[in-house]
Amino acid sequence: MSSLKLRGVRKSYGTVEVIRGIDLDIAAKEFVVFVGPSGCGKSTLLRMIAGLEAITAGDLDIGGQRMNDVDPSKRGIAMVFQSYALYPHMTVRDNMGFALRFAGVAKDKIASQVDEAARILALEPLLDRFPKELSGGQRQRVAIGRAIVRNPEVFLFDEPLSNLDAELRVHMRIEIARLHKELKTTMVYVTHDQVEAMTLADTIVVLRDGIIEQVGKPLELYDDPANLFVAGFIGSPKMNLMAGVVTASGNGSVTVELTHQGKAQVTLPVSDTPPAVGAAVTMGVRPEHFGLEGAGGAEMSVNIDVAEHLGATSYIYANTKSGEQIIIEREESRHEHDRESITVSIDTAKAYLFDDKGQRVR
Repeated sequence: MSSLKLRGVRKSYGTVEVIRGIDLDIAAKEFVVFVGPSGCGKSTLLRMIAGLEAITAGDLDIGGQRMNDVDPSKRGIAMVFQSYALYPHMTVRDNMGFALRFAGVAKDKIASQVDEAARILALEPLLDRFPKELSGGQRQRVAIGRAIVRNPEVFLFDEPLSNLDAELRVHMRIEIARLHKELKTTMVYVTHDQVEAMTLADTIVVLRDGIIEQVGKPLELYDDPANLFVAGFIGSPKMNLMAGVVTASGNGSVTVELTHQGKAQVTLPVSDTPPAVGAAVTMGVRPEHFGLEGAGGAEMSVNIDVAEHLGATSYIYANTKSGEQIIIEREESRHEHDRESITVSIDTAKAYLFDDKGQRVR
């Protein structure tokens, strides 16, 4: 299977620069997910890899060969789109084998490759049906099967699950993860859904405004975000971000007065050069890192707004005295919403600190 390398890749439409210098290595057999908000450039970058968009500047290598000017059909890639794009007058079998027929592949070889793809995707009972007789999830599997029969070096997925309902998205995530495990093929997957990114990827590439904010394994990005954007984007529910001012700094720690938390003081350990006294900072706390009253660390009182009970886990949406919302995760707790206010503690060993430019202070 092929590796990919992007060096200084840029894309402009006239004077508007959409991709602003991407350097990225994707190893053979790796499952890489491009994630980011709408308009960040992730689909454009995928289409540049596919050859559907011209590269304005920089180099794209697939399997050690420069591909900038190579026709899409000769890049050894297969792409699965958000839209199933199935031919309504063709059966599942004919839809899956169409590209091979168009390329002049022998009928017996087409039949064997379609049968193998159908086996992998559990489509064998559906081969003689038409698209209108299939569910959304089945149609998406046919679209994936159409890519599999081409035996590509690299699979590209452009938000393939966004048209499915919540239950089918979960099912298809499992199917795609299993498919990667079985085929052992390089896969590049685009989504705006960070849950898909966290559950599918070997490596996540977080994009914003045409640049890479951070690259890493899913739990590395969750546990060690490089900046405020990644901290707020990766994680569901998202990290709580609270404004503050440094009141003491030195000896391996920083004391932050939380501006909107009733002047609560929080002391955080740091190993980097600490921000100066008076500097504006942001403290991040994930919902699961709020403890019970008296558990140690800094404490603050909040007013409960809404509680969501999901069985073993509950999410409490609360407001500080200044009206700033925070989210608190509780395990096996179903009664706190009966109270108007609670006091929570902050696990300072697991809190995050960001400077006034949004960069992480470790």
